[in-house]
Amino acid sequence: MQPNRPVLIAMVCTLLVSGYAAARGGGEPFTLQLLHFADIDGDETAALENLDAFSALVAGFRNDPRYGANTIVVSSGDNTIPGPRYFAAEQRAVREITGSNEPGHADHVIMRHLGVVASAIGNHELDQGPAEFADAFIGDDLAPGFPYLAANIDFSREDDFVIGAAGADYTELAGHVAASTTVRIDGQLIGIVGATTPALDTITSVGRLAIAGGGSGADLAAAIQPAVDALVERGVNKIVVLAHMQRIAIERELAELLSGVDIIVAGGSNTLLADADDELWPGDRAVDTYPLQFRSPTGEPVLVVNVDGDYRYLGRLVVPFDDRGIIEVDALDRSLNGAWASTPANAAAVGGAPIPEVVAVRDALREVITAQFGNVVGYTDVYLEGGRAAVRTEETNLGNLTADANLWYANRLARRHVAVSIKNGGGIRTAIGQAIVPAGSAEYSDVVFNPPLNGGVSEGHLRATLRFDNGLVLLDVSAAELKDVLEHAVAMAAPGATPGGFPQVAGLSFGYDPNATARVAAADGSVATPGARIQNLVVLDADGRGTRDVVVAGGSIQGDPDRTFRIVTLNFLANGGDGYPFLALASPNRSQLYAAVGYGDPDLADDGVPDFPVEPQANDPGRNGGFSYTGGEQDALAEYLAAFHPTAGAAYRTAETARAEDRRVQDVSVRNWVAP
Repeated sequence: MQPNRPVLIAMVCTLLVSGYAAARGGGEPFTLQLLHFADIDGDETAALENLDAFSALVAGFRNDPRYGANTIVVSSGDNTIPGPRYFAAEQRAVREITGSNEPGHADHVIMRHLGVVASAIGNHELDQGPAEFADAFIGDDLAPGFPYLAANIDFSREDDFVIGAAGADYTELAGHVAASTTVRIDGQLIGIVGATTPALDTITSVGRLAIAGGGSGADLAAAIQPAVDALVERGVNKIVVLAHMQRIAIERELAELLSGVDIIVAGGSNTLLADADDELWPGDRAVDTYPLQFRSPTGEPVLVVNVDGDYRYLGRLVVPFDDRGIIEVDALDRSLNGAWASTPANAAAVGGAPIPEVVAVRDALREVITAQFGNVVGYTDVYLEGGRAAVRTEETNLGNLTADANLWYANRLARRHVAVSIKNGGGIRTAIGQAIVPAGSAEYSDVVFNPPLNGGVSEGHLRATLRFDNGLVLLDVSAAELKDVLEHAVAMAAPGATPGGFPQVAGLSFGYDPNATARVAAADGSVATPGARIQNLVVLDADGRGTRDVVVAGGSIQGDPDRTFRIVTLNFLANGGDGYPFLALASPNRSQLYAAVGYGDPDLADDGVPDFPVEPQANDPGRNGGFSYTGGEQDALAEYLAAFHPTAGAAYRTAETARAEDRRVQDVSVRNWVAP
């Protein structure tokens, strides 16, 4: 006799509910004040300016006579990113305050003075590799500090981390990585579990770290659930998950898949959730309400919260729990909860004053960054579009400018003609210019896009937008391989998607159909499904003598598929970053242009003939003032600007165009192919 499946499911659900109810047990009612933020790695100047009011909000809420004593402060990741603020930590003005010259350390010192008890690991924490990440937050005197959490990362393969015991008190885990931690408040134990995106190994440098939970939401939940269960078994009945998933849709899904979890703090998507009565920054729009409410598989309420980054908002969630540790949803107070904009008015309203230690670190960082932004390397008359939603979905003028610079620079240093430049939009981190909402307007549609102040493009701008300062690498690719590389580059293009691998190019023009079959890679990196999106492809100067080469027409390779082109790309991509298939190329001709290590150590098979003069760097134009290195992407753009746009009169003037007017990366679903 076959078992009755619906009855079995009902029995399992009943056992789960009763099991978690029993584990929660009895206790005292408790109200938790959760202060949270994420994604503070963006705009350098604005983020630092926001810190006065942001820290004042934290201080004000901590001093609240009703809830202040029951406060925990958390981050859901992306606290650091290579760039001006990150590298300013190495400078004397900063390290004299922080006690460390490790890049990124200053951001962690600020967080500790804000009272952070735990953070999820974001992708940008690892952009310089696990060792640099570990150095940035391990080993200082600013006790008690905080741990970084990720239940779905196996840290044991990397020797640089200090791995803590799951569920230990956060003060014992300062400077550690762990799956979870606990905070004791007034006899109540609060559990905090971390989780990060399963796509981590494709969007940053994970080294030997192993990330679990890929494949589906159920797989991800299965990777996180044991850490939650371990806390529940200890009698912890109030559990927060810090989830850095890049898309809030994933945190929404987890809310209905995880048992024993009360609150999920989302991260990585810069999603602004807010109450109807929250006062937002002019031009901002809430994506949804605060908090989002769901039911777990055992029927208990689960709240999901998130706010926008760069210290622009502090999330405040005052949560009443009953004596079993169940959230009393009907008692949530909208006047208390929501996204609190970091404004002087809000800080004054809660009686907060800026935290002096935070201000001191901020001022030192600002001193260093101001000097960098004062080092002007070129000029532009137009806003250079480097926003995430643009560079990861279409051709932009900043993408063109930096791809052009890489191509020009490669041909200055290389022995043979370089025909094509390919880079990833995800490597461009911010725009260069000012997006201003006119006074008296609260409409983002009214925003005015202006070039930077006085048109000057500075060292600071280059450090901010090309934060990774990847090294440039030369590769020989066949016509067929070039098409396959571009098929990969546009494979993830889809409405609403912002894949970091989307290409910005120079030396070629191509048309692609995002509705055609996308390239799919197998687990071993081979091609499981050949792409059919690249419809047209022309290399504009195939031989250095102005010869144009039609590589693809009507979706098919034209001419000899084995003829080769020399290309310049980033060492991040050459090593397989963003899933690029360069490591599978048949050609052995690979060599680096950079003389210093950029984005990790390149595992490239050299062709035996270096393409750069080893010492001295004789062909390096040498105009950048020494802030980058020969063969670094920042150096390439600085040298290019100094050569072609050195004065206001010779400023760069190519304005951003609409997708339907783009000429290098043509979306043929919105325009007809136009041959270059």
